[in-house]
Amino acid sequence: LARFSDACGAEIPRWIRKQLEAYADDTASIQAFGEEVITRMCEQLLQGGAPGLHFYTLNQAEPSLAIWNNLKLPR
Repeated sequence: LARFSDACGAEIPRWIRKQLEAYADDTASIQAFGEEVITRMCEQLLQGGAPGLHFYTLNQAEPSLAIWNNLKLPR
């Protein structure tokens, strides 16, 4: 995440960086945290009137599918 954000000039919020540091190398917890945060962000976007969502999976479809399922959107 840090390399990707550095490459595109985006900042990772401090609270997210701190939580990720707390998980250290626990990849399962990092993934679960990411899915939770992104699910909440997607909910806020949709509630705010976003007409849809687009996911860049970077060849990692499973987390995006988990987020989609968390959103409980009609299929």
